[in-house]
Amino acid sequence: MAKARKNNDKEEPLETQLWKAADKLRKNIDAAEYKHVVLGLIFLRYISDAFEGLYDKLKRGEGEYAGADPEDKDEYKAENVFFVPEKARWAYLQSKATQPAIGKTVDEAMDAIEKDNPSLKDVLPKVYARGNLDPTNLGGLINLVGNIAMGDAKDRSADVLGHVFEYFLGEFALAEGKKGGQFYTPRSVVEVLVEMLEPYKGRVFDPCCGSGGMFVQSEKFVVEHQGKVNDISIYGQESNHTTWRLARMNLAIRGIDSSQVKWNNEGSFLNDGHKDLKADYVIANPPFNDSDWSGELLKKDGRWKYGVPPSGNANYAWIQHFLYHLSPSGQAGFVLAKGSLTSKTSGEGEIRKALVEARLVDCIINLPAKLFLNTQIPACLWFLSRNKANGRFRNRTDEILFIDARNLGHLINRRTKEFSQEDIDAISGTYHNWRNPDGNYEDVKGFCCSVPIDRVRELDYVLTPGRYVGLADEEDDFDFKERFTKFKAEFEDQLKEETRLNKLILENLGKIKINHG
Repeated sequence: MAKARKNNDKEEPLETQLWKAADKLRKNIDAAEYKHVVLGLIFLRYISDAFEGLYDKLKRGEGEYAGADPEDKDEYKAENVFFVPEKARWAYLQSKATQPAIGKTVDEAMDAIEKDNPSLKDVLPKVYARGNLDPTNLGGLINLVGNIAMGDAKDRSADVLGHVFEYFLGEFALAEGKKGGQFYTPRSVVEVLVEMLEPYKGRVFDPCCGSGGMFVQSEKFVVEHQGKVNDISIYGQESNHTTWRLARMNLAIRGIDSSQVKWNNEGSFLNDGHKDLKADYVIANPPFNDSDWSGELLKKDGRWKYGVPPSGNANYAWIQHFLYHLSPSGQAGFVLAKGSLTSKTSGEGEIRKALVEARLVDCIINLPAKLFLNTQIPACLWFLSRNKANGRFRNRTDEILFIDARNLGHLINRRTKEFSQEDIDAISGTYHNWRNPDGNYEDVKGFCCSVPIDRVRELDYVLTPGRYVGLADEEDDFDFKERFTKFKAEFEDQLKEETRLNKLILENLGKIKINHG
């Protein structure tokens, strides 16, 4: 990432400096509202840069661009570049940055872009003329965003702006706290999911996609491994319209086709936007323990092949929704509340048993606390595989890998932890060594264990890694009454022993004859 120098000569990443400056301009605006102001401007700057790059080539009219008209919208469509009308171009907006009516000018620019680019309809924020946004501060923000990636070649600006966009999404999520977690899955958790599944090619689906982080990381993964970005196609669904808009912008800034990222306010259960999709990969972070998922209306739904989920908790509805959308050799990786590993409420234990017996559960990971911004509920990762005997990997039909990662991760502030790259490599490397035919996997006491289905059966289909990896799972087996009784008994024994020893010492002292010589 581009670095910029501070006065004290210490290097600080450009995106960190930008965030501090943007946050200073926030004044009394709520982070939830302010994020649309800032992210909208970053997006506008991105599409303006991409447009200007092609505009210059068309204007020069060399080679394949000979005779081209730089104001012809079709020329941009052909190259998958958004057309930006004159009064929405960044240079024009920056020239008006100090005017009192700058808010109205930016809103009009957003409108004009949507009119000329149907795929952005209803996506862009028009919040710039609102009374609580001071024109001077907005002008300052425009100049700030205008300085991103200065000195970088135009064709690198998408990479820089994309990075800044993603960094800002994370910072806004932190600033918003609980609410922020609804649109943002922490980057290091996404990286674990993506590194585990390795979605090189095929259809990637997230039916509760938030701001699109799963897709951005999948795409990044392919690029980093020299794959072809066009080998991946993205499918998503989001019920929150504001979050859906963020996802569309987040994907567009990466040049990722987001046409199959759907929105409806009924959500994936009541109104499945991709009914016929069979995906190669499902990557998701659904809401934890959602009690408001319309379960009563869906009792007879065809998706509940392994048992009807309780109407008061959507965890096992999500699992079966993911499975329903997997191709015959598809794989899924997702976050769930840790209670899903042990719960027997309203038939959940029976569904979990059916999933294990159907040989669908591939790997379970216990996560450390404080990874998620929006909840203190302990979380875990599930990995399901439709075909554990397939040719790509070794046959592990009758085994499940358990990983206990509770001791990994480091604090980035008092409230929040994240995984380091070493942590991510340790987790994903363990899985790949276990799964790959030529892997050199070994159980590590207290961290990982490959467990036969028979053993899981013996433990009544409880899937908590701590039960299998070799160390006592304090968190799950902690029984206050039992522990207190045991402690009290030990304390009483110690008191008795102390009394006995004191008595013995006194007796022995009494036997000593003092010689007065």
